[in-house]
Amino acid sequence: MNKKVKVNKNIKKEADEFKKFISRGSVVDMAIGVIIGGAFGKIVSSLVNDIIMPLVGVVLGGLDFSSLSIKVGDASIKYGSFIQSVVDFLIIALCIFTMLQILNGLKDKADKKLGHKKEEEKPKKDEQIVLLEEIRDLLKKQNKNYSKLIDICNNIVGELYE
Repeated sequence: MNKKVKVNKNIKKEADEFKKFISRGSVVDMAIGVIIGGAFGKIVSSLVNDIIMPLVGVVLGGLDFSSLSIKVGDASIKYGSFIQSVVDFLIIALCIFTMLQILNGLKDKADKKLGHKKEEEKPKKDEQIVLLEEIRDLLKKQNKNYSKLIDICNNIVGELYE
């Protein structure tokens, strides 16, 4: 009896965690993206197979890419289908790139209107430079008698920056 109650609590706990996980915005957004991506893939495949590749075939003298193949023994290598898949991929990649460019442009315009400034990342200093600068600064604090050593550190840091 006690084990049954414990198992039910564990199942309820797991179900609650699953509900939290599945109701997150990112999971739902991802699911929507997959569904839309699948539909978009069909549209692009149709565009390539039914419009672009026939036009390319006409330009190349009536060549039908879908029927291009090589016989090797009993196997048939359909490289025309592969060419169409590569064109599919390139069109999808171009569409995604264009969409991201547009979204980034809109985001930049919105940030500009709202007064948000881009944070420019400073290039990271090499570890050696950081250590030499720390040594130099410590020497400056301790005593000014180390001016020759400080000059050497400054020269080394200057050479590393070049």
